[in-house]
Parts: sequence; structure tokens; C-alpha cells
Amino acid sequence: MNNTVNILGIDFLNTTINNFINTLQSHLEDRKKAFVVTANPEVVMKARKEEDFMSVIKNADYVTADGIGIIKSAGLLGLPLPERVTGFDLTLRLLSLANEKNYSVYLLGGQDKVIEKAAEAIEAEYPNVTIAGYHHGFFDLNDDKIPSTIEHIKPDIVLVALGAGRQEAWISQHLSRFEHGIFMGVGGTFDVLAGEVQRAPEVWQKMNLEWFYRLVKQPSRWKRQIALPQFAFKVLQLKMQQMTKVPVR
Repeated sequence: MNNTVNILGIDFLNTTINNFINTLQSHLEDRKKAFVVTANPEVVMKARKEEDFMSVIKNADYVTADGIGIIKSAGLLGLPLPERVTGFDLTLRLLSLANEKNYSVYLLGGQDKVIEKAAEAIEAEYPNVTIAGYHHGFFDLNDDKIPSTIEHIKPDIVLVALGAGRQEAWISQHLSRFEHGIFMGVGGTFDVLAGEVQRAPEVWQKMNLEWFYRLVKQPSRWKRQIALPQFAFKVLQLKMQQMTKVPVR
């Protein structure tokens, strides 16, 4: 099995969620760092349009396939990936691991009340997890107070929910300051943990329509969803290139 699969310039880790959790556990046991990006088609298209963001993605240790569009595209291009490895599912698995191993977790992002409720929910569901601290997401990316705090308390896992692009940029900017830990952008995960937003029911997930469920619940997301047909078009272009050997620009 090849270690990564390249889709439109981004190398996705060829793994299952179980195997990836084992990889991250090894990092934690060895007191090493890992920067994880969970990328969907929206992230891919953003990276293709923004050179700085593409550099941030390429600076990550691991990029996983968060989005059925990535999985379907990989299959179409003859480079199949085994399954989605989403930020939300990884968060739950990391919290379970932290509960088992007594790891500490720092939460960064979201509104004041959301991050507080998310921390309380984690403490209730995972009593052996140490909440090393948390901070809302409304701050200047260059503010030194937050990275200084994290540098001092040395949490095992840092979950960052600042929105796609901003959260990865923050991790990339400050990662060199930290001695160890798993650093991962988790998007809207805190909203779900806090009970502010409901994740798509399992039946929607099984039909690979979780993106549509979110769009129905949050119509304001439609501008972001424009990236989906753009991504599909680029993948089809790449497929045609494979068949005709005509370069895609």
C-alpha cells in the first residue's frame, strides 16, 4: 500500500482511522509532535487558490481524507483510499485514547460559551481526560499569549477550531515552539460537542450526504459548497488527462 495518494497537489494519507489512531498513539507515547490536517474538497480548492495555504498544508505531517468527495475522486483516478478519516471522528477517537491513557487536552476556538460547554461535555464523557485549558477563537493570530500558555503547560493534544485555513495557519505558525503533542484543526467539532449543532444522523452519513444535511441545516454554507462542483470539475479534468495525456492547467 502506498503511503500517500496525491489528489490535485495534496498528498492524502492512505490509511484507515484505526491505523491512523495507532500512528498518533505512537507519537504520544514517544513524546513527539504531529500536525494533522483533515482536508475535504473545500480545503483542496482553497489550497489551490492560495499559495500560502498550500504551503501550510504541505507543512503538515499528515493530511487525511475528510470528505466523501476525496474518497470518490481517489477511486475515479485509480488511487483508492480505504475510508474517510474525518476531523470529528478523529477527535472522538483521540478523546477516547486520552481517557484511556490519562492524556491532557487543550481546546482552542469557538465562542466563549461554546468552548466552555465543549470542555464540560468532554469532562463528563471522558472523566480521565485532563482539560489543560481552553480559549475562545476570537484573537489575533499573532497574539503570543496563547502559544506561550500552551508551551508552558505542554498538553498532549491540542484541538484547534478556528475555521479552515485559519486553524491550520495558527498551528503551522507556532508548531516549532512546542516540544510534543498532536495538533489538529477540527472545524465545527466544538459546536457539536457543546450541543449547539447536531451532526448529521447516521443514515445521512451512510448515504454520504452529510454535506447536504449541513447545507439544509445551515443554508448560509452555500457559498462554501461552491467548491464542491469546482473540485469535481478539476478531478474530471485530471481523469481526462490520464486518458488523453493532455496536461491540466
